Amino acid sequence: MSCPHISQLANIPNPRLSQSVHREECTLCFDNQDLPEGIDVCLTCFNGGCVNDDPERRHAQLHYQKSGHPFTLNIRRRAKPRSKRDSGEPPLKRLAIVEEREEDKYEHEVVLRCWSCDNNGGRLLPEAASDAQFQRLSTAVMHSMSSARQSEVKAWEEEITPCEHTLMLQQDATGPIAASGLAHCTKCELKENLWLCLTCGSLGCGRQQFGGIGGNGHGLKHYEETGHPVAVKLGTITPEGGADIFCYKDGDSKLDPDLAFHLSTFGINVATQSKTEKSITELQIEQNLKFDFSMTGEDGKALQPLFGPGLTGLSNLGNSCYMASTLQTIFALPAFRTHYLKTAASHPRTCTELLPAACVDCQMRKIADGLLSGRYSTPRSDPTRPVFVSPTTDAEPEPVFQAGVKPGMFKALVGKGHEEFSTMRQQDAEEFFGHLLKVLRQHSKKVGAGEDPTDIFRFAMEQRLQCTECGGVRYRTDEHDDLSVAVPAIEDGKDEEGKTKYKPVELEHCLEGVTGVEEIDYTCPRCNKNVVARKRTLFATFPEVLVVHAKKFQLVNWVPAKLDIPITLPPSDTLTLDKYLSKGLQEGEEPLPDDAATADAALPTFNEAALGQLQAMGFPLIRCQKALLATGNADAEAAMEWLFGHMDDPDIDAPIQPAAATSKPASDAPPELVSMLGDMGFTPAQARKALRETDNNVERAVEWLFSHPDDMGEDAPTAAATTTTTKSHGGSPTLPATYRLKAFISHKGPSVHSGHYVAHIRGEDGEWVLFNDEKVVKADRESVESLKGGAYLYVWERA
Repeated sequence: MSCPHISQLANIPNPRLSQSVHREECTLCFDNQDLPEGIDVCLTCFNGGCVNDDPERRHAQLHYQKSGHPFTLNIRRRAKPRSKRDSGEPPLKRLAIVEEREEDKYEHEVVLRCWSCDNNGGRLLPEAASDAQFQRLSTAVMHSMSSARQSEVKAWEEEITPCEHTLMLQQDATGPIAASGLAHCTKCELKENLWLCLTCGSLGCGRQQFGGIGGNGHGLKHYEETGHPVAVKLGTITPEGGADIFCYKDGDSKLDPDLAFHLSTFGINVATQSKTEKSITELQIEQNLKFDFSMTGEDGKALQPLFGPGLTGLSNLGNSCYMASTLQTIFALPAFRTHYLKTAASHPRTCTELLPAACVDCQMRKIADGLLSGRYSTPRSDPTRPVFVSPTTDAEPEPVFQAGVKPGMFKALVGKGHEEFSTMRQQDAEEFFGHLLKVLRQHSKKVGAGEDPTDIFRFAMEQRLQCTECGGVRYRTDEHDDLSVAVPAIEDGKDEEGKTKYKPVELEHCLEGVTGVEEIDYTCPRCNKNVVARKRTLFATFPEVLVVHAKKFQLVNWVPAKLDIPITLPPSDTLTLDKYLSKGLQEGEEPLPDDAATADAALPTFNEAALGQLQAMGFPLIRCQKALLATGNADAEAAMEWLFGHMDDPDIDAPIQPAAATSKPASDAPPELVSMLGDMGFTPAQARKALRETDNNVERAVEWLFSHPDDMGEDAPTAAATTTTTKSHGGSPTLPATYRLKAFISHKGPSVHSGHYVAHIRGEDGEWVLFNDEKVVKADRESVESLKGGAYLYVWERA
């Protein structure tokens, strides 16, 4: 029986170029197009859903029940048999091959499914293959850039701008180029990697590139002979006018705003072009993804791969090891496991977001299900790769690792709009940890969720300041999610390669540096003069999970360099913090007058991440604060440049004079900014006060709101009309405060923005597991002990 609804296909438009087409993977789990059931892509909104037999999931059916979109395209991918290259093939022909495309490795089977015919499982319509509208839609879906590749390319793309040579391009008078003239390089027979000179129309091959891309550099030679600066790569031109454009004079990729006009000079109509070759950005992605790391123990033997629930790897997206190590660590904690895995199956049914790829909760639960369920923790099987066969029976077999689940959808969502985390560049694991907590808390406040698993990291540090002249004291409490400790660098000679070695530093010594007494210059409000004050910071509360950030940096030629300073952990990996508990205002202590607190409160809220980075470089706190104030409180890089230019200022170490308190009316806050913060879950009163405190800077206002979670805003009831409550900063002051090491994240490389991150996590059985992207192995005990001291982040669970 034919489908009575198939005529509705004519009303469905093709996916737009900017639209995400989730045809590789389900948006609610990691089931993908390589499974026997394949993936169903909604032909209305292009959401991807699995069609497995598990009644708890069946996400394609769930999408239909929530959206009512009637048609999906079932896509199944199968690997093609590997064929050997003909040895008699001409060398130039082999050299001209660009890269192995997906269609060279795989074949796809696509079938229309109608949910209106059978809403319990959908009805497959193989007979629709000959329908013209089905052919139109299926072709558009399969030729669109998948959501995974789209997010990768967007993240890798640099900000390419025009240059004077593209803006002022002078073309020689010439006519249309015959098709034969665009077939191959004018100086050799290469047919791919061809660059068209936009000045004279000469066609030359590019230089040889990574990934086996052939090239004899004739395009460059043409520039050297003629001086014509700008060329466009054929095969990358899109109907929208996009293309790879290179300026030889600047030696960089550039933008040509008038590309369509310049190509028309040679008879090339942009509107009729289609992209047939991968861009430079795409080729860079593939090269980065092929980078691999050794997985051997101290004895040189391969480490044993592990599989099962809680032992699933995260495939490297190019430079995502900082994210993978952080996610593996937090999902090893019971609070995150319980909160996200327990509701991974039920949440999608109640989620109000139509597209799961745009929901933070959906993507966190997808990660939890992927890492913890064990369904995806299986030995890698890739039919497109040759199988290793040992030549002798007694030879040690090559270990088979996992493919790992790809967190691309999660990364695109969590990094969206962030200047750094939206890119594919290497990032700092500690900074990503803080960013992730901010995203989760912002989303929790927006949707009004009650339980927040990030609370396990919250704790308070109490600062006690005492004037040495009058003895008056002032206490201030600040909330934290991790504890940054400076690690002193004590040189201990050179190693065999001439690199500086450093003496081990005990973790307790680092803690003393944070909690020890410090003398500072201070303007005492009671003495009315500059005095010396003693300052000490201790724990007001202890978190359930303590994250310790080891700051190992040194300025080398004004550039922060990472130092390999070993840290000695306490015996049995047990940390006791009882002696670091603050006692608060004691009997007989006299608080300093309120105007001291008022003056302190008049100081702006500083960018904590940037402040921490500057202090880690060795700059005094007062200088860091002044630099941030002078540069808009934006980022550490701008502040550091300001510091270098003002090191000799006579007042560089003078106390900051707080601006006089002003009383701005609530109406000063622009309504559109108040509305924007309201969309994040904050009340108008909170939004207006936050904007007033941050000069109407939305980003700083969000930071202020999260650092003042209990401030109800300027329209809140007066103190007389409310019940007095004690502000909670998280954590607990109860003793004993004993912690056991649960995990540590290590980093190898000269900078936290390069190199590689891995995570070691202690299992329930006490054994350590190494998570190195998609590779999950039983950690070598000797390696664990040697790596602990060099870790970058330590995660301690309260006993």
